[in-house]
Amino acid sequence: MQTNQQLPLPIMGCGTWAWGNRLLWGYEQSMDEQLQQVFNLCVENGVTLFDTGDSYGTGRLNGRSEILLGKFSQEYIGKNQANICLATKLAPYPWRLTRGAMVAAGKASAKRLGRIDLVQMHWSTANYFPWQEWQLLDGLAELYEQGLVKGVGLSNYGPKRLKQVYQKFHNRNIPITTLQVQYSLLSTYPVTELGVKEVCDELGIKLIAYSPLALGFLTGKYSEKDNLPTGLRRLVGKQILSGARSLLNCLAAIAQSKNKTMSQVAINWCICKGTIPIPGAKSLQQAQENIGALGWFLDAGEVEELDKAAASVDKAMVQNIFQSN
Repeated sequence: MQTNQQLPLPIMGCGTWAWGNRLLWGYEQSMDEQLQQVFNLCVENGVTLFDTGDSYGTGRLNGRSEILLGKFSQEYIGKNQANICLATKLAPYPWRLTRGAMVAAGKASAKRLGRIDLVQMHWSTANYFPWQEWQLLDGLAELYEQGLVKGVGLSNYGPKRLKQVYQKFHNRNIPITTLQVQYSLLSTYPVTELGVKEVCDELGIKLIAYSPLALGFLTGKYSEKDNLPTGLRRLVGKQILSGARSLLNCLAAIAQSKNKTMSQVAINWCICKGTIPIPGAKSLQQAQENIGALGWFLDAGEVEELDKAAASVDKAMVQNIFQSN
């Protein structure tokens, strides 16, 4: 059975449980309450697309991201409640080899979330295990045909593979609703080099931009000389920030002229490019700042200025290794 329900995709999504999932690995009750407040604030302000994945959380916290998101959605009562869109991504694990395995994974995620509005293939196996992928895509199609999800999307797919999958689903009268790619002023590759935006526009697919703040490197809070983040991001920051100074200066200047923050300008740039950015938020302050990217637009000259600055960056963000062509 196919569903004809309209997916309530907003102008901006909140990837709190996608890119803030590290919080869930060491969560406490107070943190859960804080995330509930973040969720409530987002929805009240019209940010109603929430993205997660069944691979977020390991060991005893396996599935915790989906469980929390489902809980927050069920407990929220108020403005824009009917527009909440719960999206999750199903991982093509090497032990998921059949259509039935993907259907079972979708049902498990739906149980944790309470429902699935948008189910997405987390990444393509075309680069290393292409025959596996078609079985799993059949599973996504079956979830839609059984009315268990409202829409189907993809993540980390390039234009060539996207067209192939689109045709496969079109033959079954199933629309591909969305495509997620890593996209920001420090990661323009999927759009400028692969050309996914043009293909999405041609096929009527909405492009979702994950990591629009480039792991925080576009916020202005980090410097190549000091105040670097810890762990792997510290190494990335050392490699990127020195060569991105002209971009960051441009971002800061436009932010000052607009009376906005650098984060808000970076997110708004993604919106001006026709994408749905899903910045993460782990606190009320971060959520409020993300919301401040809405309700206004950079002018054409400012967008062009940022485009040029982004093109001059010495070293862009490392691309997701699962991004296909």
